[in-house]
Amino acid sequence: MRRNTGKTQRLQVLPSECSNRNVPLPMQCAVAPTITPSIQKHEGTQGGHLFHVVLLDDDEHTYDYVIEMLQQLFFLPKEIAFQHAREVDTTGRTIVITCERPQAEFARDQIHGYGADPRMPKSKGSMSAVVVPAGNTVRG
Repeated sequence: MRRNTGKTQRLQVLPSECSNRNVPLPMQCAVAPTITPSIQKHEGTQGGHLFHVVLLDDDEHTYDYVIEMLQQLFFLPKEIAFQHAREVDTTGRTIVITCERPQAEFARDQIHGYGADPRMPKSKGSMSAVVVPAGNTVRG
């Protein structure tokens, strides 16, 4: 990942029932607004089955791209988005949100639909993300 500046297009955002803790919206899912998520079983979730959306690293996107994407799709503050960008760059993955399966799949699809990084000519498309059951980790 490389640091750079520039603008990207704004895409559809996550539904309000799957927001992060920094936005005062009704919570129907647990969300990880920081690098290390806090997983809790909340009343109202379907059996407490939660899923992580894990952003995977590549060499085709800049820090600025990751930060802007996370701010636009997940309404994360710039500092938290930067922490995720640094984590995905150094460890190869970062959990960006934890919620029920439908919202997790929607979040993953939003990441996949975000598009190429216009700052990097070799960027051919969006970053990759996977959905895994909470408590599991992705091995790369």
